[in-house]
Amino acid sequence: MAKLIYSAATSLDGYVNDEDGNFDWAAPDEEVHTFFNDLERPVGTHLYGRRMYETMRYWQDPEGLDAAADYIRDYAGIWQDADKVVYSRTLESPSTPRTRIESEFDPAVVRELKEAADADLSVGGAGLAAEALRAGLVDELHLVLNPVIVGGGTHWLPDGLRVNLELLEERRFAGGAVHLHYRTRS
Repeated sequence: MAKLIYSAATSLDGYVNDEDGNFDWAAPDEEVHTFFNDLERPVGTHLYGRRMYETMRYWQDPEGLDAAADYIRDYAGIWQDADKVVYSRTLESPSTPRTRIESEFDPAVVRELKEAADADLSVGGAGLAAEALRAGLVDELHLVLNPVIVGGGTHWLPDGLRVNLELLEERRFAGGAVHLHYRTRS
């Protein structure tokens, strides 16, 4: 059975964006970007909420891709080669290939998707990840803590949720970011 993985880049105080919705402070340098490339390379399907999809669809046709650094071109290819499921009540049709829209997040359907998948799945967006975590569907969490405190915004994890975790690995990056990799425990 495939794993469902939640990865996020946050501020030290646990936010994926600040109070104004900005996340430019989390822009990865080459080392962190290459790490994310390797993390997402084995993912066959991304599960997104609408806002995360609208952010990530940039990778379908990035401006200036031919002249971009190798690690940028690599990530664009990784993203384009994966399937996407977008949970949205407002989007009627996808704007990228290999994408389908679902109006409701159904844990039973995601469980079936995990069982049938040949490759791991990822969940993107704090709101959708919260639903998957509450349903007990998330198998692993990857957190990249950035060396910044933003004081408010969207938390990467929901309030009122208790999940026991096992630390699998950690890594420090030259720019001051830190990666933590956990597995959920029953």
